[in-house]
Amino acid sequence: MLATNVCFRYRRGDPWVLDDASLDLAPGSVAEITGPNGTGKSTLLRLLAGLLRPVKGVIRERPPIVGYAPERFPSSQPFTVAAYLRHMGAVRRAPVPEELTTRLGMDHLLGQKLPDLSKGSAHKVGLAQALAGEPGLLILDEPFAGLDTQARAELSVIVTEIAARGGIVVASDHQGDLRAVPGVTRYEVRSGKITQVAQVFTEDPLTTLTIKLPQSRAAALAARLRAEGHEVS
Repeated sequence: MLATNVCFRYRRGDPWVLDDASLDLAPGSVAEITGPNGTGKSTLLRLLAGLLRPVKGVIRERPPIVGYAPERFPSSQPFTVAAYLRHMGAVRRAPVPEELTTRLGMDHLLGQKLPDLSKGSAHKVGLAQALAGEPGLLILDEPFAGLDTQARAELSVIVTEIAARGGIVVASDHQGDLRAVPGVTRYEVRSGKITQVAQVFTEDPLTTLTIKLPQSRAAALAARLRAEGHEVS
């Protein structure tokens, strides 16, 4: 997917939020969008998702299935969680897999009404709807905020799986969890431009840890450890 010379402002006469900004994301990319508050990170995510249109420039080669999870899920809607996910599955023509709600630890929420959810629980609903239909482009705005430890670890695994099948994941992440995903590339939005941030690696001695656990749990644990960048044999 290519964003070329993109310029955007919300109203005529306003300062440019993005000014001649470009970004090139290959299939299998995981991109973390960083930058100071108010510099246009969320605006860039909405542009990449197709929710906003550039004033100038173009965004092309966007995958046909796009999932978008906003930073604040609009939980005032008159649905139960299950009804909302069924509705979004019908809109996307792809149901939300039951396995996904289990992985995110939200099965107990399915009968609850959206307005009754906590911020963290509502955030899980936003993530689940974004993941319907195996999106080729997944846009996540602060996806780890408010999640419990298990859901945060599982989301890192899901991001790794999407990239492994050739999907593109783009996210802003103040929590820093995304950096545990192998191959993540960081970009900074500042002064209307997008620049790749050089990665700095420090030497850290390696050690071998032996863990004994039931065989039924081994595959899930191995996947989580690999998502955090550890070598598992």
